[in-house]
Amino acid sequence: MLLTIDAGNTNTVFALIDGEDIVEQWRISTGDQRTVDEYMVWISHLMALHDRKPEAVTGAIIASVVPQMLWPLTQLCKKYFHCDPLIVGAPEVKLGVDVDVKNPQEVGADRLVNAVAADALYGGPVAVVDFGTATTFDIVGKNGAYLGGVICPGINLSLHALHQAAAKLPRIAVAPPTSDRVTGKSTLEAMQAGIFWGYVGMIEGITARLKKEHGADMKVLATGGLAPVFAGHTDAIDAVAGDLTLQGLRLIYERNQ
Repeated sequence: MLLTIDAGNTNTVFALIDGEDIVEQWRISTGDQRTVDEYMVWISHLMALHDRKPEAVTGAIIASVVPQMLWPLTQLCKKYFHCDPLIVGAPEVKLGVDVDVKNPQEVGADRLVNAVAADALYGGPVAVVDFGTATTFDIVGKNGAYLGGVICPGINLSLHALHQAAAKLPRIAVAPPTSDRVTGKSTLEAMQAGIFWGYVGMIEGITARLKKEHGADMKVLATGGLAPVFAGHTDAIDAVAGDLTLQGLRLIYERNQ
């Protein structure tokens, strides 16, 4: 089985993939203070709960946007799973797609992995909207090349900033509206409407401009934890691809064998 690790700014996702099937998936908050042994205690307990054995892992691949996470995660793979992991972004690791931007090393590993999966599974032109710590829009062209994208503040960052900067505004959770009414009748409703419909407007506005640049036939995929919430309230999103990053890691691993 293949062990995939996607280390984001907020959460790190570990998954076991057998062939093309994601058989297990676990999430932990990203923290650079954990030791290699602490990671193994955590993941070995989860594997045991699902009757999975560490020796079943035959390969590993890591994508990280947090540089200080690479060393402990690499050592985890070497010490406990007895394999040298592929690192997305390392010069020797082939993506299988061209990266047509000014400085390819600046592009987050997760964004490149999403582009690989979107091209292979859906075909270009395609835009990937990833609802993570930042909300990103990434473009794959007709020829499969990664063409760049758009980076916006993530919805939880916006909520935090609103709460921190305005003394009388409470901390709220992201929640889908109970109706299509935009006007809030209370402070809480007004904040929820502003955040939710504001992000819907951003998605629709940016994807419309991207389609004008790259062709009206461009597909729009959504991924990330909040993707299903927003996809149900706008026609700008064509499909939700929740496992896009994990499938991209699988594809990159296979291309480097």
